[in-house]
Amino acid sequence: MDKMSQLLKLLEKTDYIEINEFRMDFEELELQLMPAMQRVAQQVVSKQAAVQESMKMMETVEFAPPIKDYPGEVAEVQLGAGTRKPVYLGGQQALYRFEESQPHEPVVTFDVFDIPMPGLPRPIREHFSDVMEHPGEWAKKAVKDFGANMVTIHLIGTGPKVMDKTPRQAAEDIEEVLQAVDVPLVVGGSGDPQKDPIILEAAAMAAEDERCLLASANLDLDYKRVAKAAVDYNHAVLSWAITDINMQKTLNKYLMKEGLTQNDIVMDPTTCALGYGIEFSIDVITRTRLAALKGDKDLQMPMSSGTTNAWGSREAWMKNDAWGPTDYRGPIWEIFTGLTMMLCGVDIFMMLHPLSVQLLSEIGSTFTKEYLTTDVPDISNWITELE
Repeated sequence: MDKMSQLLKLLEKTDYIEINEFRMDFEELELQLMPAMQRVAQQVVSKQAAVQESMKMMETVEFAPPIKDYPGEVAEVQLGAGTRKPVYLGGQQALYRFEESQPHEPVVTFDVFDIPMPGLPRPIREHFSDVMEHPGEWAKKAVKDFGANMVTIHLIGTGPKVMDKTPRQAAEDIEEVLQAVDVPLVVGGSGDPQKDPIILEAAAMAAEDERCLLASANLDLDYKRVAKAAVDYNHAVLSWAITDINMQKTLNKYLMKEGLTQNDIVMDPTTCALGYGIEFSIDVITRTRLAALKGDKDLQMPMSSGTTNAWGSREAWMKNDAWGPTDYRGPIWEIFTGLTMMLCGVDIFMMLHPLSVQLLSEIGSTFTKEYLTTDVPDISNWITELE
């Protein structure tokens, strides 16, 4: 084989040639490269045809979201009865909106307190400083001025290390809020495991048949007393576990042994704030909802998020010029914490800032509509509304 044939043989499977420091001196040069060029051209044509065929296949294949058919569903819980306008939680038969729209939109409840709270971050305190002395007025402002469709009344003043209010005083505060607004209530204690069951029992009696959510029952306090108060006076119970799906399942079982049903329990798997362990909440809440849809009857209840935990993040309230003004950062931190939980399946959100409540409520209102056909609300100017 002559040298030219050897060269052409080497070029058969070569896409390109790079020649460095090349010099050629000649008087006459005749190259016959047609056979090799023809083979290269044929390879190019074949590759182009294969690419075009692939493009045709891509054009004909329509995207279909991965919709699953689940054997279980989430129980429906009614909050509000008697003189309250009822709201409904749960009822989902799927995890994601593209699988199936929700029967009820997520609910946002406004946090109010039974005593003045000077420790609240300024962006929140400035909205309520004029009504902090009276929980009824605080609740009324949340409903009338900021459109709250639920109110959470935290009986912080009953704490032994706070004001040590009596059960009778706690009941009076509940009666004041009931008279001030006609929306359903979530009733929380001070966080003291010894006193909270007594306080929640007195509150349940004061709000008999108003179908409140007693917050909360957990394994570190007398959950039997809380459950009995709910059964006796027609209320629901918030079942609180700390990012542990097995603990949540156990607590739900215990509560149902005390006479509560799936329709009387709302779970709180604990919301860790954005940047402070939110990935743990994502994992537990998603697995809890999937377990319910797969048929686990001990976890087939709606879920709650203490979204106000976002305000415990220093990025939400700490003054730092490099981070931008807290008027923006605080609501953003609360909104994104809540939105993350909403996308994982949470049904009810306890929140603090009026703008956070408004924006998350608007987003939640789209969850009952068919996926990708919902008119998106105009929120382009929500930051300027803070100014």
